[in-house]
Amino acid sequence: MPSTLSVSEYLIECLQEMGVRHVFGVPGDYVLSFFKKLSESPLQVVNTCDEQGAGFAADAYARLNGLGVACVTYGVGGLKVANTTGGAFAEMVPVLVISGAPGRQERLNNPLLHHRSNQFDTQKKIFEQITVASAELNDPATAMAEIDRVLDAIMRFKRPGYLELPRDMVNTPVELQPRPAALAQRSAPEALAEALCEATEKIAAAECPVIMVGEEVHRFGLQDLVLRLAEKTRIPMAVSILGKSAVPETHPLYMGVYAGGLGDASVREYFENSDCQILLGVLMTDMNMGVYSAQLEQRKIISVSSEQIEIEHHFYDQVTAQDFLDGLANGILSKHIYPWVKPPLFSTELDQTPPDQKITVQRLFQHINAFLNCDMVVISDVGDALFGAIDLVTCRSAQFLSPAYYTSLGFAVPACIGAQINHPGLRPLVLVGDGAFQMTGLELSTVARYHLNPIVVVLNNGGYGTERPMIDGPFNDVLNWNYSRLPELLGAGKGFRVETEQELVEALEAARENTDSYSILDVRLAQNDISPALQRLTSSLGQRA
Repeated sequence: MPSTLSVSEYLIECLQEMGVRHVFGVPGDYVLSFFKKLSESPLQVVNTCDEQGAGFAADAYARLNGLGVACVTYGVGGLKVANTTGGAFAEMVPVLVISGAPGRQERLNNPLLHHRSNQFDTQKKIFEQITVASAELNDPATAMAEIDRVLDAIMRFKRPGYLELPRDMVNTPVELQPRPAALAQRSAPEALAEALCEATEKIAAAECPVIMVGEEVHRFGLQDLVLRLAEKTRIPMAVSILGKSAVPETHPLYMGVYAGGLGDASVREYFENSDCQILLGVLMTDMNMGVYSAQLEQRKIISVSSEQIEIEHHFYDQVTAQDFLDGLANGILSKHIYPWVKPPLFSTELDQTPPDQKITVQRLFQHINAFLNCDMVVISDVGDALFGAIDLVTCRSAQFLSPAYYTSLGFAVPACIGAQINHPGLRPLVLVGDGAFQMTGLELSTVARYHLNPIVVVLNNGGYGTERPMIDGPFNDVLNWNYSRLPELLGAGKGFRVETEQELVEALEAARENTDSYSILDVRLAQNDISPALQRLTSSLGQRA
């Protein structure tokens, strides 16, 4: 870098060095000058239809790239992206939110400037609650250090950060200083040795240990260590819903999703009967635990997270997950033969059915499973799109994306933008309910503008299908759009209306061939039809009640 850069130039250089190539956002007057700087830089600006779309796109980009960026204007833009930032914080996704703001001189005498809701610092105070680090870049003397601090915190903790850039600071020069080296997390040697000794003895004494791979394994890049540990010991691996595809689902030691009553019965039985349950990077959320239908016993558990190691009732908070897993994978544990038989995964073999048979949720997901290949990334929205997707099988790591804990409707369509722009070689297969689609589905306009080609499957059951079994009423209904005709509105893409299995098969194959643009399948389902996974959960909860 030269000895002097503007605040915005320094920020852009930092993002480039960290592997960012795209910034998602919506321009506004308080951030226009920064958008101009972005457009003159090697970074590509991806304009979405709405700020929430930018936030979801940056989230998916970050899950695949390691860091995503959303850039918005003050107030009306920043508060719109607060929801997506809250989701990124909950699910440990490293996203940087950059918000423009009124200039320092404009704020003198407390004028009522547009886009302001309460005080000038109200937006920053909100983001302080949903980010790991935040800063207002209002002082040239500290701006560079504040940018470094926020970016370092994002990458260390894998959670979002926030930078507020007053518009009169965009071109303000800063004198560059040597950056301090990032402090590497180190384990306390004695604590690490004790934790490894206790865990090794517990695993070696177990008759049928099992591993559960969670979302932190993916966020912190620990997949290789986990696979090395599993392959060395031959311990089978399940995954959490949030951690789905953290390890390849075609691996011979892969069992499936463990999520209490949501998951496959054979996986649940083996996992809950195991005498040593090794939880790696699993967030103990209600969704990961099948709405608390999971049955785990503390005395059986070895839990490894980014914050601490927990073995039965012993806690080691001076031991990092990477050091601990490295010690286990390279330690004295040996290969054993455990009483585990690989359960059949969701079959890709389809029975012949009459061509005019009405499509059901179960048959829809069976056909999708047979349709998937290793060049696709599955992006699932919330609801039965997510529950049904639990049984799908992807080929490689990080080929399944979903907000499976924060569960914000409207994630999937804008997320496919971030995913495919980051990884053009992966074609998104988007699963979204009609209620979620109506929130953000017109981001297909952005998809068309940037010549992306996802295959979007709309589960059209007339509303919020997962809520109907709880409490039903007209509040769960949505207007029935002609989703398959959206390409006529947007002037791009291909649409298919699907009511029978034969129409689904033909639509999927036509969508596969349509590589020049997006395809949208309007799959008409019965209002009360639900996936096998949701049936398992409701049955499990019913038995518990």
